[in-house]
Order: sequence, then C-alpha cells, then structure tokens
Amino acid sequence: MEIAKQALHRLGKWEYIWVCLLVLATVAMHFAIISHPATPIFDEQYYVGDARQVLSGEGAIRPEHPPLGELLIVFGMFLFGDTPLGWRFFSVVFGSLNILLFYLICRRLGLSQKTTFLATFLVALENLSFIQASVAMLDVYSLTFMLAAFWLYLRGNYPFAGVSICLSTLAKLTGALGLVAIALHWLLARRDRAVHFWASMALAPLLFLQLLPLFDFAITGHFIDPVNRIRNFLTLNASVTFSYATHPYASRPWEWLLQPQLMPYWYTPHYTAIISFTIWALIIPVVLYLLFQAKRASQAGLFAISWFGSTYLVWIPLELLTDRLSYVYYFYPTVGAICIGVALGFSQLSQMVKTRGRGLSWLAISMVAIYLTAHVVIFATLSPLTSWWAFPIPQ
Repeated sequence: MEIAKQALHRLGKWEYIWVCLLVLATVAMHFAIISHPATPIFDEQYYVGDARQVLSGEGAIRPEHPPLGELLIVFGMFLFGDTPLGWRFFSVVFGSLNILLFYLICRRLGLSQKTTFLATFLVALENLSFIQASVAMLDVYSLTFMLAAFWLYLRGNYPFAGVSICLSTLAKLTGALGLVAIALHWLLARRDRAVHFWASMALAPLLFLQLLPLFDFAITGHFIDPVNRIRNFLTLNASVTFSYATHPYASRPWEWLLQPQLMPYWYTPHYTAIISFTIWALIIPVVLYLLFQAKRASQAGLFAISWFGSTYLVWIPLELLTDRLSYVYYFYPTVGAICIGVALGFSQLSQMVKTRGRGLSWLAISMVAIYLTAHVVIFATLSPLTSWWAFPIPQ
C-alpha cells in the first residue's frame, strides 16, 4: 500500500501527467464521435474515394496535392476497413500528437509549466483544431510534421527539422510555410552554425524531390516525373481563384480576423470549421503583444510572431497577387501561435498583479478562470460532441 502511495505521489509530480490526461480526454472525445456521421464529409469524399481506389489496385494521384496524407488515410483503411474508424483513425492519432508536440515546443521556448499547460489547454479545446483532428483531411498530418520540425529546430537538431518540413510538405503543400517560420526565427534570434543550418534547411526541398516519386509510386505503381508534378501543383492551385470559381463559404485571409468566418463540413452532427471565439477575439491584440515581446527579445515572443507571420500573414500578399480561393480552415496551423500569446499574456498579468496586493491577485485569477470557462463552454457548444443545436441546412 505504501509503495502504491509513493508511486502515485511521484506520478502526481511528473511534469507530463496533466498534459497526458488532457490528451487522453481529447482522444476519448474524438473516439466518442468518430463514427458519426457514417459517411464521408466535406473533402473526405475526395480523399476517402481516392483511398478506396488505391486499396482496389486502381490508385490514382490527386494532381493538386502531394501523396503522403492520402497514404496515411489508405493505411488507416487497410487496418480498420472502409469504415469511419478507418478513415479518421490516423487523424485522431496525429491530432493527439500535435497536443504533445505543442507542449514540448512551449517548454523549449522557456515557458513555465503552468504557462505551457495553459497554452496547451487552449489548443486542445479550440474548435478548429479539434475539428481538423476529427476528419480525414490532409491538414492535420501536415501540421504534425510541421510542429515536429519546430521542436527539432528549437532543440538545435537542424537536419531532422529539415526532414520534418519535407514530410509536412509531402502531406500538404502548405507545410513549406514551416520552413519560412524556422528561417525567419533563425534570422531574428539565432544565426548560429550558418552553413549547417542552411544545408539542413536545403534538405527539405531536396528530399521532397526524392520522396515524391516514391510515394506516388506507392499509389499508382509507376514512376511520375516529380518536376512535372510540382508544376501541376502550382498550376492547379493557382487556377482556383475567386474570379474563376465560387464557394458560399470562401473568404479572404483578412476577413478571418475582422469577423468570425465559418465553414460547415456537416450539419448533423455539426462539424463546423470556425475559430473558437475566445481565441478569435484576441488575435489582433495578441499579435500586438507578441510584437512587443519580440522587440524585448522574448524567445517565445520571437518564435510565436515568426510562426504567425509565416503561416498566416503570408496568405495576404498571396491572395492579393493570385486572387486564390481561400477558407477559414487555412488558419488551422496558426492557432498554436495565438495560444502561446494568450498564455504568455495571462502569465505576465498574473506576475504583475502578484506584487500589487491580494485583491488584484484574486482579480487576475478570476479573469483567467472566467476566460477558461468561456473557452470550454464555447468548445462544447461548437464541437460535434453536443447535439442541442443544429446548423441550419441551406435549401
């Protein structure tokens, strides 16, 4: 009995116990809804359809996307069959890994355990992040490899960071934005081992060219010229513009910040791609705060603002230059940067009021508690876990 008590005591002091419990809670929520609906939703209809062709021996590549994400969906269906579990299993796995990787990134940035857990809690219960980890789309796979690249880079493991960026881009082309984030932060904050760093970053495009035809071969059974594939990626993605195509839920990147944007993937249960209001409402003030922190050479501030600029701000000039159709779920890779800023701000507020009297300290605690309660309530309301409201189905 005494040994068991000591083991529980040690477990309670283990740094990762709370984040592990948080991950287990989100996994339980994902698996509670993984079979609903029992039909492919939104872009799942394309990726699941492609995976069915691969498994039947009639594999065909999707010309606008790299193949790694599709192969992971294929693997899930190979293990668990052509079922909702097979379609979405690895999305849940990778979404859960994202929470752990995000925690490790925050710790590498020098955030305290409490601040890190606060930021991780916000990410784990953020609606857009939860939704993308619930569906068989490419974004969650790309983000996992991007976060792995961030963590490896912050550890100083530049070669493997380059490899992870390559894998992120092989899952979805937007993974290449992770390379921009790393390079920008290195220029602003590190500038160490320059030759080693740039050689490591060069691994990403070089490996991409090597692995792309191998993954394509796994799908089609024959060799496809990677240069032509890349040309097709760029041509096809650039052709989907507001002037050429329409979509009722398409939006411009700057609109994602000016007013809440949504995109329903399914109506009942409601899978709705929308940034949680508790995160969305603070994006602009948090970015200003992160700029202030970056100017003061804050490690977390510098990295978060590099992350934000490279995965979100880059969409604005791209939009102006290409008029490309865009959707609010493109903000998904940026959510973590905002959550770091929110947690950092609350942490600094707590430190400021701690020295100014007990009353102010309790006021700060109350503000954080109210905010976190609102965050949980909004998550519960927006997520597919609740069914007391239904998204209006257009006629």
